[in-house]
Amino acid sequence: MLIFPAIDIRDGKCVRLYQGKFDSSNVVAEDPVSTAIKFKKEGASFLHVVDLDGALNGKVKNREIISKIASIEDLSVELGGGIRSIETIDELLELGLDRVILGTSALSDKAMVTEAVKKYGDKIVVGIDARDEKVAVKGWVEVSDIDYIEFGKQMEDIGVKTLIFTDISRDGTLSGTNMDQLLKLKNAVSCNVVASGGIKNIDDIKELKKKDAYGVIIGKAIYSKTLSLKEAIEIGGN
Repeated sequence: MLIFPAIDIRDGKCVRLYQGKFDSSNVVAEDPVSTAIKFKKEGASFLHVVDLDGALNGKVKNREIISKIASIEDLSVELGGGIRSIETIDELLELGLDRVILGTSALSDKAMVTEAVKKYGDKIVVGIDARDEKVAVKGWVEVSDIDYIEFGKQMEDIGVKTLIFTDISRDGTLSGTNMDQLLKLKNAVSCNVVASGGIKNIDDIKELKKKDAYGVIIGKAIYSKTLSLKEAIEIGGN
């Protein structure tokens, strides 16, 4: 099971949000690049990065920082936030990123997702961010009327291999992942499903490993020191 330590970038700094609310933004580290290097030293092989400014504004904003993180040797990096066109995907993968995560664009422009998957295969990941089981978009500010399971099936039909599922109500709360909704999605599709949102401690990691999750994204629990990244990686096995 892959362990993805998370770096959310806003105004050039590492921040954490509470339930995806931008007015709850809390700086947890000044420098995203040194934070990424620290995670690598603790054993991370894959990093989950979100450009929050991009997610809110629909255009990647922290490109220089992202480029520096992508250039760190022996560290794979996936990026989400504000990726709304094939041209942007081209540019980001040319920077050295290993995967890009589509969210808003996956819901609003399925033709673009189809083209991206055809061109880049499993480098294209789709984030399913749900509030009350409905898919949220535009930095989680707007909630659609699309059921998250139905959306997952649509992405599977297009050829997307990996989905990231986040229950927004759990994100940044340290209240544990929404195992029920996660397993419903996992059982409904053949895609790899990554758990995100609410991870608190090592017990959560052990439970997700037991449920055969493909991966888990850990953010606040690392910064709040409610779990050890090194131990989580040892349990995950990546």
